[in-house]
Amino acid sequence: MTFQPVIPLGGLPGWTLLNATLSSQQSNFNENPRIIRDTAYFEAKISEVSTAKELVTDRRLLRVALGSFGLLDDLDSRAFVQKILEGGSENDSALANRLTDDRYRQFAKAYGFGNLGGARTGDPGFGRNMADQFRDRQFEIAVGEQDQALRLAMNAQRALPELVQSGSETTKWLRILGDPPLRKLFETALGLPTSFGQVDLDRQIAEFGDRAARQLNIKGPSDFADPDVMDRIVQRFLLRDQIANTSNQVATSVALTLLQASTRAF
Repeated sequence: MTFQPVIPLGGLPGWTLLNATLSSQQSNFNENPRIIRDTAYFEAKISEVSTAKELVTDRRLLRVALGSFGLLDDLDSRAFVQKILEGGSENDSALANRLTDDRYRQFAKAYGFGNLGGARTGDPGFGRNMADQFRDRQFEIAVGEQDQALRLAMNAQRALPELVQSGSETTKWLRILGDPPLRKLFETALGLPTSFGQVDLDRQIAEFGDRAARQLNIKGPSDFADPDVMDRIVQRFLLRDQIANTSNQVATSVALTLLQASTRAF
């Protein structure tokens, strides 16, 4: 039987407990035989891969490659993945840059097949770094199977500081809004409905920026590289998520009570 994360609490208490036990829980989780087999195979073989076609035709390699970026849903979409990788990330017209999900740009950039420098699969430490990233993502998935909010918090803590290291402030907001897990976290933390994603993009950026400045006391997304600011956004997200869930539970309980009362009346 494989180890599953132990998460007896949700919200901020659950987040505190998870972080206090993170090292030991991840270590135990990484002993999963399939994770050991997949990452060992990836580290041994990835340096031999020099083209996108070679990568997508090896399902075991592709599983780790996609899983490292949270894109495992595309495992059976080999033609699409190959096109993403071959287009690279340096040209504005590249497919990875035209998709709203920023994870594809990160994926194409990491492997470099379509970029001027070429494949990065033979770079020192590439296989180990991708394998480590895969393990982290798999652990987050396992956490999410018990508490999706904690998974989103873990993802933000890992991905957000790196994402905001380069580009203009507008570009950084675009990357945040183009990353589905990060977007969900920010919508909840800043009190925006998911339907807000249907309005004009410039208005979205302005509203996210304005709310973040007022509620988090920041100048722009560059501030998320600061651990204290990172903690504020995660805590705000978890509190709002817990409040929303409690409200839904109360509403459901009231509705059930009224339904039972009306049934007895008849």
